[in-house]
Amino acid sequence: MPDAAAAARAAAEEESAFSHAPVAPDATAAYGSHPDQVIDFYAPRTAGDTPAPLVVVLHGGAWRARFDRQHATPFADFLARRGFAVANVEYRRGGDGPEDQGTTPPAGRWPDTFADVAAALDALPDLVREALPGADRRRTVLTGHSAGGHLALWAAARHVLPADSSWRTAGPAPLRGVVALAPLADLAVAEELGACEHASLQLLGGPEHFAARRPYADPALLLPTGIATTVVQGRADLVVPQAVAESYADAAARAGEMVGLTLLADVGHFPLIDPAADACAVVAEEIAQLAW
Repeated sequence: MPDAAAAARAAAEEESAFSHAPVAPDATAAYGSHPDQVIDFYAPRTAGDTPAPLVVVLHGGAWRARFDRQHATPFADFLARRGFAVANVEYRRGGDGPEDQGTTPPAGRWPDTFADVAAALDALPDLVREALPGADRRRTVLTGHSAGGHLALWAAARHVLPADSSWRTAGPAPLRGVVALAPLADLAVAEELGACEHASLQLLGGPEHFAARRPYADPALLLPTGIATTVVQGRADLVVPQAVAESYADAAARAGEMVGLTLLADVGHFPLIDPAADACAVVAEEIAQLAW
């Protein structure tokens, strides 16, 4: 259990990250018929002579319904103010859940959560062409926080999914890279540590499905990708412990791939997407290094 000081700091970080008012997008487009199958678009807030790189954001929230893309809109706006074109993706998450009964709502929907992310990324080029004509799709960076970090790593690895997966692509996604923020990057280690109240186990449908579905869902098993990847992780993260990121980086090394691992001292889970935090500027720089 964390000590009182660490818990208090984590609570303050979370409060700060969620204190920002949602930022309305410049455009929204649907990639499917479900209300959650939409993407918000933010045009770059700075003028430039060249098309802006595109950053695709997959929000976190333990794949649970109560956390939607709205909490990531200040982060999307922060990136737009740094000169990026931004696509903030929504996807189906775990059902509303019996929160009023004092129990934890389910995390994710199998297979809907994964199907949505795959469909969104497949539809993105055409949607960006309409919504953000000034974006340079050739310089696309995929980022995500926490559960969204997991989905970002997964989306970049679709070409190495098992051959019988309907989400598998013929080749790697046309990405400049992936910047995963405190990702649930190794589902087995995350489950061992009880991260996000055992959300990894719930995502795959419970203990009876966990082992069989991991090869289709766990980024730590989908390596190497051949896509430049950086993981940004707070050393003081109490939500997704540092050990999860380190396990993913170790798995990549064993597969012959180098994954960048940026560890931030005295930083917890939420400053990575909090525009008021110095860590968020570090994230923007990591994205810029891949995009530009």
